[in-house]
Amino acid sequence: MGIQIDLNKCIGCGECVPACPFGLLEIVDDKVQLKEGCTFCGSCEDTCAYEAILIESIPETGLVSDSHRGVWVFVEQRGGRLKSVAYELLVKGRELANSLQTELSAVCFGHSIDEVNLIAHGADKVYLVDSPEFDNNPEDVYTRLLADLIRQYKPEIVLAGATSLGRSFIPRVAAVLGTGLTADCTGLEIDIEKRLLLQTRPTFGGNIMATIICQAGRPQMSTVRPRVFKRGVPDKIRQGQTIKLDFNKECVTSRTKLLSFIEDITETVKLDAADIIVSGGRGLGKPENFELIKELAGVLGAALGSSRPPVDEGWIPYCHQVGQTGKTVCPKLYIACGISGSVQHLAGMQTSDIIVAINDDPNAPIFQVATYGIVGDLFKVVPMLVEKFKKE
Repeated sequence: MGIQIDLNKCIGCGECVPACPFGLLEIVDDKVQLKEGCTFCGSCEDTCAYEAILIESIPETGLVSDSHRGVWVFVEQRGGRLKSVAYELLVKGRELANSLQTELSAVCFGHSIDEVNLIAHGADKVYLVDSPEFDNNPEDVYTRLLADLIRQYKPEIVLAGATSLGRSFIPRVAAVLGTGLTADCTGLEIDIEKRLLLQTRPTFGGNIMATIICQAGRPQMSTVRPRVFKRGVPDKIRQGQTIKLDFNKECVTSRTKLLSFIEDITETVKLDAADIIVSGGRGLGKPENFELIKELAGVLGAALGSSRPPVDEGWIPYCHQVGQTGKTVCPKLYIACGISGSVQHLAGMQTSDIIVAINDDPNAPIFQVATYGIVGDLFKVVPMLVEKFKKE
């Protein structure tokens, strides 16, 4: 898709300038000029009475091949332990596969993996490549190996977690295969008639939700943020097939070498695995006041979170950030202290089972998603909660 401006037809009337919702048009030397960032929405084309603006659309194209069938979930591991996002994606993958009346497969590169557990969580097949070489997730090797498997088995859809690993090597796989990839999805649905994966993700800083399709390329590939979908209950009597594949490390070389892997020890309770999270925002006023909500988190056995402003100010490390540019969480209880509730923050925590908001502004957006709201001074409310929970 592209946009063309015919300067011979443009008379510089300026009617198109206010029509652009993003302010990307301007008149220079009596001719319209376009800045970077055009979304091809068509507002300027509709406004121009002289047909000087033309948006070229991509013609509809059929599927590259009808031979692509099946939904794949890439199962991430480290040191033989599977990441929770894999189980979350298996739940959604099962739903998508049922809609398409096809198989759901889990693809795992690791060592000493419990493939039966993956079948219990919904997989019909498990493609397992077992090697000690995979303990530390060599990205170059993963890229080559996954691309080769996709070419061989031709899945229709490939899903992976939007983790550090997924964000790093899954785009390489898509590039090698010449297909499309939608990153950081928060919603996945199926257009059954066209067998298209409808991939929804936030854009423009979380202010707009865009639904993206990969019309011609196969497989359709998406990465999904952890904790967007809920983990399902395993069916221990479920049957499936495990396909163990050989790996010849002599045929694949890596340009990088992992020297060591250092665990983040600043989090006493991991955000993405916590049942309870206590988060602080700009309303805390200064970094020392995070000690107040740390005490509440300690009493509850909760993880410590933060909105973006305290992280930007250096009050607390980035690993605690919840939101569009931080971590997506889905705890049983989320307590927001002094957080106004920007759309970016809400995108990362609004699926929590119970949300308690503490803020002295009764009009704060956080109250629109809160299960319970406390309008008051957090420096009075939080100590009261700490004392009450200590007694309980």
